[in-house]
Amino acid sequence: MPTSNPDPAFWPDKRILLTGHTGFKGSWLAYWLDRLGAQVTGIALPPATAPNLFDLLQLGTRTASQLLDLREAPALAQAVQQAAPEIVFHLAAQPLVRASYRDPLGTIATNVLGTAHLLDALRACPSARVVVVITTDKVYRNTEQPYPYRETDPLGGHDPYSASKAAAEIILASYRDAFLHAQGIAVASARAGNVIGGGDWSQDRLIPDAVRAWSQQQPLHIRRPGDIRPWQHVLEPLAAYLKLAEQLWHTTSLADAYNFGPLPQEAATVRQVIERARAAYGRGEVHWGDGTEGPHEAGCLTLEIAQARARLGIAPRWTLAQSIDRTLSWYHRLSTGAEAAQLCDEDIAAFLADAP
Repeated sequence: MPTSNPDPAFWPDKRILLTGHTGFKGSWLAYWLDRLGAQVTGIALPPATAPNLFDLLQLGTRTASQLLDLREAPALAQAVQQAAPEIVFHLAAQPLVRASYRDPLGTIATNVLGTAHLLDALRACPSARVVVVITTDKVYRNTEQPYPYRETDPLGGHDPYSASKAAAEIILASYRDAFLHAQGIAVASARAGNVIGGGDWSQDRLIPDAVRAWSQQQPLHIRRPGDIRPWQHVLEPLAAYLKLAEQLWHTTSLADAYNFGPLPQEAATVRQVIERARAAYGRGEVHWGDGTEGPHEAGCLTLEIAQARARLGIAPRWTLAQSIDRTLSWYHRLSTGAEAAQLCDEDIAAFLADAP
């Protein structure tokens, strides 16, 4: 089986359009693509937090960065034409479950119409050959089943975020079948599990909330300690996105939906993640809730990754313990004066070295 690392000979001078490059995952991906020698055009809203990884990595000088709302279809279409991308990674989204309860229409407009606007703009983009649309592990109609969800399981979503991403999957499949396949554009979706890693300061995410609370010597309040999720380090799905794009470039018949996550036995409860994170951090008070607080969220969610392993040769490499330890080390070292770029470089180098 070939290595699951990105091919360093493939990416130099490839024209890449990356939406959402100011976010947590988008910043990591923009930085990695720049390291690989790609020509990156980024389209996104301004960074949503302060601090943020986009600014710490000085990505405004590394990419052709455009601040643009994907809900503005004419402006987006013009930006796509100007970028003339060969490969598109679509990460831009309203990515938070609890925020979707506060603003369901904004979430739907961004995640559904924003995706449709991008795909429609690509109908008039003859340079485009590959599109990877990033959705989420939460696109499945969650029945609290004890076994992992497969790509063929029904889509759905109780909360507006999950529903919007499931709807984006349906829109993606329609544009692929009705328009883009005939144009020679290979379109795939990537359904990634819960991602952790240094450089995330979003609200209502487990590790950022923990680091924020403990660094201020405040207790961390955990609403649903028994919830199970497929946690993975951010470099796991990003490497998968890169390898998926490479393979779609050469083999368009691989255009499909793919789950990317840890091995099923590596799925863990929120309590297990926080206990490991607290040990890695060295201190931290936690107040455990009883699982009834707040709006509905899925209790059990795991992913079956057999298709990605069989068709793409992509498999996870870091255990949950390794992922948590590297994440907490990233934040600790940043707080003691290390540069974000150095920390990202070291994580990428370690990840590449651990390839099967």
